[in-house]
Amino acid sequence: MATGFMASTRLGKTAADFTLLGLCFLLSLPLNAQEVGLAGIMGNKALLIINGAPPRSVPLGATVDGVKVLAVQDNQVIIELGGRKRPLRVGQHAVGTSTGGAEQMVLNADSRGHFFTTGTINGVSLRFLVDTGASMISLGASDARRMGLDFNRGQKGMSQTANGQVMVSKVQLDNVRIGGVTLHQVDALIHQSDMPVALLGMSFLNRMEMQRDGNTMTLKKRF
Repeated sequence: MATGFMASTRLGKTAADFTLLGLCFLLSLPLNAQEVGLAGIMGNKALLIINGAPPRSVPLGATVDGVKVLAVQDNQVIIELGGRKRPLRVGQHAVGTSTGGAEQMVLNADSRGHFFTTGTINGVSLRFLVDTGASMISLGASDARRMGLDFNRGQKGMSQTANGQVMVSKVQLDNVRIGGVTLHQVDALIHQSDMPVALLGMSFLNRMEMQRDGNTMTLKKRF
């Protein structure tokens, strides 16, 4: 049996091309910047690409990862980014920074009360579930491979999940970026099998100030 540590967790082509371009653009931005692109308009919803992540459908009036959709028109949307109103047409990008000089993000709960967000690990985009019950960021095997992370090079151990104990490997991530927040040298667990979504655990959240207000959660970088 492996030893070392114990951890606890819970468990159209055009859009794809646009996502790739957005991710390349994102990698050249300052660390405290947030980049948003408009991939399309569907009725009263804007198809937004935030920090190079896959497009997300955001309804009028909704806020996702600190980006609020203020208006949806025939050929453009108006968003609020970094405290400023920004008009966007399809194919355009906007860049903003967190207000007040602080690195922070605002998340909104889904219909089940869960907080999801998109971000990057070592420059590779993925989707997270905020999970205060997870001791570290937790990644499935396929997500780890996309990021060039080697399960065999980490410290082996066992993790208790809803499906029982599983073999995991503890590694350190060079950088994790969520919204306008970037952290460096963050501990993470790689699972031997795939996971439905990556978990944004306490190795990231412990370095943030967390404030919950109803269906909204604000995370502000402490160190």
